Amino acid sequence: MPNMPGSERDSGPTGPKVFATTHWSVVLAAGEGDSPPAARALETLCRAYWYPIYVYVRRKGYGPDEAEDLTQEFFAQFLAKELLRLADREKGRFRTFLLATLDHFLAREWNRAHRQKRGGQFQFISLDQPSPEERYKLEPVDNETPEKKYAKQWALTVLQNALAALEKESEASGKGAFFAEVRGFLSYEPEDGDYARIGERLAMNEGAVRVAVHRLRRRYGELLRAEVAQTVATPTEAEEELRHLMKVLRE
Repeated sequence: MPNMPGSERDSGPTGPKVFATTHWSVVLAAGEGDSPPAARALETLCRAYWYPIYVYVRRKGYGPDEAEDLTQEFFAQFLAKELLRLADREKGRFRTFLLATLDHFLAREWNRAHRQKRGGQFQFISLDQPSPEERYKLEPVDNETPEKKYAKQWALTVLQNALAALEKESEASGKGAFFAEVRGFLSYEPEDGDYARIGERLAMNEGAVRVAVHRLRRRYGELLRAEVAQTVATPTEAEEELRHLMKVLRE
């Protein structure tokens, strides 16, 4: 099970600058008026966390097509601000708020004949990625509750988003080849000789590889904290949420 990236005392971007511009209380402001930045932030969060919601709906017993329709419609209404009035600022975490809002949504009686197919004009599924059901079929067979499965998928999505951001940064700085070689070491310790073998392939000495991996881990930790910061209201909640997500992944 992965370690917490950048778990040493790295000074990640969880200070006032991040929380002044990205935390989800800004997103909730979209429900109170026309704010393009808040609307964009809301759409970004919805797009990123579409799949954990889909998994939750499937675990609730809905079939693939109906689960996809319900998930798309849920986020369509969310972006149309129809569900933002249910927001409770005291709940702090976007993850918790989103699930509570989803349960409210699923409790309603929906007439499928009058529901727009797949959320109308909103498209959350990338056409160049596997369908959500194809991804779902790869999930391990287990008896986890919908809530636990949702939390685990949410945690995995947070890690994947941070990793994708780190990969993009590495490629932009001309270090894409190095990132491809060591990305597995961001969460797991290398075996004896791994650094030396990578050094040989990349014309680097073992010490340089070790230092570069350490720096990459620290940056991964910073990006991970920044990702979490988008879904909570305070730096304290960000650290609590990060610990919670790592605990979920270890269970």
